[in-house]
Amino acid sequence: MPFPRAAGILLHPTSLPSRGGIGDLGPAAYSFVDSLASARQALWQVLPLGPLGYGNSPYSSISAFAGNPLLISLERLASHGWIDHAKISSLGSDSGVVEYDRVFAAKMPLLFEAGRNFVASASESARERFERFCSENAWWLDDFVLFDALRAQRKLASWNEWPAGLAEREANALEQARKELADNLKIRCALQFAFYEQWQALRRYCSERSIRIVGDVAIFVNYDSADVWMHRELFRLREDLEPEVVSGVPPDFFSKTGQRWGNPLYRWDVMKAKGYQWWIERMRWATQHFDYVRLDHFRGFDQFWEIPAADPTAINGRWVDGPRDDLFLKLREALGGLPFFAEDLGYITPEVHALRNRLQIPGIAVLQFAFGDEGAHMYLPHRAAGKVIYTGTHDNDTTAGWFRAGAADHERRNAEAYLGRSDDGIHWGFIRAAQTSPAELALIPLQDVLGLGSEARMNTPSLHGGNWKWRFDPGQFTAELTAKLADLAQATDRLPGALPVLADQDFAA
Repeated sequence: MPFPRAAGILLHPTSLPSRGGIGDLGPAAYSFVDSLASARQALWQVLPLGPLGYGNSPYSSISAFAGNPLLISLERLASHGWIDHAKISSLGSDSGVVEYDRVFAAKMPLLFEAGRNFVASASESARERFERFCSENAWWLDDFVLFDALRAQRKLASWNEWPAGLAEREANALEQARKELADNLKIRCALQFAFYEQWQALRRYCSERSIRIVGDVAIFVNYDSADVWMHRELFRLREDLEPEVVSGVPPDFFSKTGQRWGNPLYRWDVMKAKGYQWWIERMRWATQHFDYVRLDHFRGFDQFWEIPAADPTAINGRWVDGPRDDLFLKLREALGGLPFFAEDLGYITPEVHALRNRLQIPGIAVLQFAFGDEGAHMYLPHRAAGKVIYTGTHDNDTTAGWFRAGAADHERRNAEAYLGRSDDGIHWGFIRAAQTSPAELALIPLQDVLGLGSEARMNTPSLHGGNWKWRFDPGQFTAELTAKLADLAQATDRLPGALPVLADQDFAA
């Protein structure tokens, strides 16, 4: 679908300068939205919001539907009576990188205490909303909280290592577990309720300021996830419940052995026979919580790289046909439209472009890729009509860091020849090029607005550990910067348009 011409900022909520050692949906998020409004930005792009799994990556979640409890604001819970303010006074600072082990150890007990208090003493109106949330979302919530509780009980052991009755979801074993864990499950439901009430309250605040939220959906899900445990028939698993084949990408210039991601692959034939119901539920959920959705690894919907699960690398994989138009026609029929754009970076075949064009789903252009050899010129700003343009993404170095150390000499020369002189820094040359381009949406990582170097990089895909930690400091996103962005939005015809405001609610969380 075509998008209105707009500009926005890419920033994951974990990168906000919230108290407690990690960004959340509390006061710092609202302050950031105020800055976006002052900067006349029309978009805020986030990464996936699910509960974290391997490596603390937002793309490695244990659920396609649940929210990450670490993003719940304890300050907002305290303001609504879930927990005493004094209990959270010792929370960590609002600056410095995210230290996930410390955050989990400090924050999760407080969240559980708040959830326990809510279950015991919620007001009548809050309890009604809670019960309605549980009823309307029982189709994913009931099994997710059970999965989450069983996983915690077994010190995060993967579900296939649980006792056979639980791993194979035998009715008697599940019923017994629900009885034994009833109080714990109620608290976990309350935390999901808190997450989604806080998220919808923040979305309403954004919509009142004409700011749309851009979400992100990864094509694959974790093997150790509630989704695979609940819907084993939809995934390529062996009789012993281990994956038969896994996802990845083939060997290329960047890796002689390819990338073995390890996610289980879908049984697309079974999904088709079921009317793609799981995907319809997943994307309906996404469109209910975001205005636009970025589809990660869009190439996999045309063809995906199938790797034997026993292989340690991706070398022996093969291309296998994906669902192509069939899935998206079902999604369009069910959702009434496709408010998506496609991450279509890397080696993309003409067939992938044709699929995207048939579906009228925009692709993306990344300026850091535009100044290499002639084949990279497809990412140049003047060729970005009908696309979503970025200076860089969460997987790139910052623009300043790339230009100083990551770019080849000829890339730097080409960038300078194309952009001209940038007295305010190469990052502003990139930002101006993105926003003056014919691209429908122009999205800039906050690190580039701030002009930060490689120390502010969010993720290095080949690096195991040390990712997803960056947070900006309070006061870095200054009035001078917001004014500069506002002038640029005005000059490039990217000012936000009025949005319908979400329904008013007395959010309990």
